[in-house]
Amino acid sequence: MPPLQPPASGPTPRLQPPASGPTPRVQPDANGPTPAGDGTSRGLRLLTVSSLYPNPAQPSHGVFVETRLRHLVAGAEVAATVVAPVPWWPGRTPPRAAVPAEEVRHGLRVLHPRFVAPPGLGMYTNPFALERAARGAIRRLLAEGHRFDAIDAHYLYPDGAAAVRLGARFGLPVVITARGSDTSQLPDYAIPRRLICDAIARADALVAVSAGLRSGLLALGAPEAKVTVLRNGVDLGLFRPPADRRAARAALGLGDGPVLLSVGHLIPRKGHHLTIAALTALPGHRLLIAGEGPERAALLALAERLGVADRLRLLGPQPQAGLPALYGAADVMVLASSREGWANVLLESMACGTPVVTTPAWGAREAVAAPEAGLVLEEGSAAAIAEGVRHVLAAGPDAAATRRYAEQFSWQATTEGQQALFRAVLAARAG
Repeated sequence: MPPLQPPASGPTPRLQPPASGPTPRVQPDANGPTPAGDGTSRGLRLLTVSSLYPNPAQPSHGVFVETRLRHLVAGAEVAATVVAPVPWWPGRTPPRAAVPAEEVRHGLRVLHPRFVAPPGLGMYTNPFALERAARGAIRRLLAEGHRFDAIDAHYLYPDGAAAVRLGARFGLPVVITARGSDTSQLPDYAIPRRLICDAIARADALVAVSAGLRSGLLALGAPEAKVTVLRNGVDLGLFRPPADRRAARAALGLGDGPVLLSVGHLIPRKGHHLTIAALTALPGHRLLIAGEGPERAALLALAERLGVADRLRLLGPQPQAGLPALYGAADVMVLASSREGWANVLLESMACGTPVVTTPAWGAREAVAAPEAGLVLEEGSAAAIAEGVRHVLAAGPDAAATRRYAEQFSWQATTEGQQALFRAVLAARAG
């Protein structure tokens, strides 16, 4: 989505989705739900709609959506097809040729229709442009003989706003997962807020990835009975402590001094500037930051100005498979975000045996609830981060204990919760 701009003053225009001809509603098969994959075996068939989804040009974009879905379809009970629209504007988004119209990722069929996202206007036009692009992809799937039982949408805006219209058009119930800024930031803008509240009202069910996010949804008018908290999990097979932590550090050219790690886009709300500033109070500590974004030059300039550039390393974007080596080499993982729904990096770090220091964003106190996990700060400031790092290191982190703590966050409970929720939604529609 383009950078947020406040709406222009004056009356709010009345928005209408693009006009198009009628689309027949999808009727469920008489024999009940069957997977989308082959249309023969019994099971739940989901149509996942999310512009937050990886593609060849953006392999880490929305990987948390893909990861949850992969665990959901790992058994025989659920099958899914993904429609992951990709925004397009010359010079601002991946070129058309960089993202295929269709691909298969981890056994899931993924369609990538493109939608126009003009700078400065996309925040207001994206729900309707995304809906139009997704509508064409869904019609194609239906023409091929696929049938679906429900829409599984991620992010209230623009995706959820588009999904409830798609659900009405194709006669499908809609479950929307809210994930953070769609609840805490976007409702500050008049038009997005109106469409977000409309999506909340029209969705059959809502998922919040943390209790804090659930409170945000209730504040936006969601009925309590409509919101289910299903926290994210962590892949305990991929994220695990290194066999030799010293060797992991040596592979990155790190010495014996304390090493801090931050993982996230280089954008203001991730608070990397605070962690860099904390280095001034942490002599001898090094900071690695994995991620890319528009703040890169500003962060480097800040480090130079503060005299800590020789202890900072910006690693750029990292593939998911490369993160365990970074977590395993660090002594503490620092998350300085001002806003989060549920920060997956907390669980990933702990699963690798590395404790965390985090600001009190939504989900932080749910994820970090024991001394061996790390520390949740009372405020987000450079001084608080420095003090938190000293506190955690002084406690003498026990990697095995941190890993044991993280093992309670497997994906199994979340997968079972999703299955139960979709079944309940279908039963309510049928009843």
